[in-house]
Amino acid sequence: MTKPWQGDAVGLVEAYRSGERSPLEELEAALDAIERSDLDAFAHLDPDRAHEAAARADVALPFGGIPLAVKELEPVEGWPNTEASLVFADRVADTTSTQMQRLFDAGAVPVGQTTASEFGGLNVSVTKLHGITHNAWQSGRTAGGSSGGSAAAVAGGIVPIASGGDGGGSIRIPAGFNGLVGMKGTAGRIPRGPRTTIAPMTVVVGCLARSVRDVARWYDVANGHDPRDPYSLPRVEGWERDLGALDLAGLRVAIAPDLGVATVRDEVAEIVAEAGAALAAAAGMRVVTETVRLPALDTEWAVGNLAPLRHELGDRWPACEGDLTKEMAFGLRFADDYLSLSVAGRAEAARTAANEAMADIFDRVDLVICATNPDVAFPAHVGANTRVAGRKVGLGNNGALTIPANVVGNPAISIPAGTLDDLPVGMQIIAPHHHDARLLDCALVMERERPWPLVSPLAPC
Repeated sequence: MTKPWQGDAVGLVEAYRSGERSPLEELEAALDAIERSDLDAFAHLDPDRAHEAAARADVALPFGGIPLAVKELEPVEGWPNTEASLVFADRVADTTSTQMQRLFDAGAVPVGQTTASEFGGLNVSVTKLHGITHNAWQSGRTAGGSSGGSAAAVAGGIVPIASGGDGGGSIRIPAGFNGLVGMKGTAGRIPRGPRTTIAPMTVVVGCLARSVRDVARWYDVANGHDPRDPYSLPRVEGWERDLGALDLAGLRVAIAPDLGVATVRDEVAEIVAEAGAALAAAAGMRVVTETVRLPALDTEWAVGNLAPLRHELGDRWPACEGDLTKEMAFGLRFADDYLSLSVAGRAEAARTAANEAMADIFDRVDLVICATNPDVAFPAHVGANTRVAGRKVGLGNNGALTIPANVVGNPAISIPAGTLDDLPVGMQIIAPHHHDARLLDCALVMERERPWPLVSPLAPC
């Protein structure tokens, strides 16, 4: 049996075109690897549909023949639409997301769904529906969330690319924990329809990737306005074509591993600071001394995201409480007891303050570099807001580094910066709105200067 492709997705398309690999051969390798894997990265497989797509794959297309894994929170018509919850274990999607349809039209082969945290509400990789999804670098460690299964599948060498969604760090957190590239574009860069839930305007969609050029090609395919997402942005051409074309020299960079708000492990902060300085030196950017202090936003973020969930549960709540993870059940109970017009007003005021703080920073600098996660991947069974070895892990502290870019809508990217305790350390770069290409070019500089492993050392041999 051929092992799955261990390079990036763009490289696999090139291998198809040269005749080195074939889409059917690659699909079989991926399906075999899924069967043998103990990562628990997949929630649903559709071999028949995948074989049909692989058999007619047009490798001239951008993702022609690429085995694609889809985060289970993103609907594909005919597939389970559980949102990773026992509450909706029997629900089936009757539509396909705009992003996924664009990827399928670009030739991607839909293999199946990857596991996610329940309703995307937590940055851990354990649910009542699917159990524990493991980190690709070390079994027993979290893959992160909510796109944990996608990250594990890509870093674990099973599929070359997978979809993700990011409402508070759900692409960047698992990318950081698994040594991948994870991009959160400017809010609206890739449409979220159909049937887009508008509030609280923190969620974006994208991918978990092994290389920067894979992300650029994904954006070429998926970006552009769709009327079913009224806040989606106009189409921008040439993401892959123009990769590396920007002149980064002279840009002002603030390196603040903790953003002034998170408790970051000292060794992680040192790795990020050193990698950030190396990036700045390689690109000719100027490191400036600026105080970066963003307000803590985890409560406002959580409250904002609970209202649509409460509506979706409808009259199932509170009878369904026993089917929910304890953190989601607690959050809904808290919201029922706590939410009021006064609280909603304070949450909006906090968002306004966060936007002013971020705008003030970007009046003074062009980029902010920080850690993606405060520590390396913690034990997989650990829930939110707990401590391991005396250090904070889970939802609050972990999300403190990623949530600000969601609340304010800035683009942010996580790239590998090194390892600690044989686990990846992610470095996050944040840019002003609409400067997504600047982030990709920064990531490309780092990728060339310090190439990272495209898959974990434990990937299939």
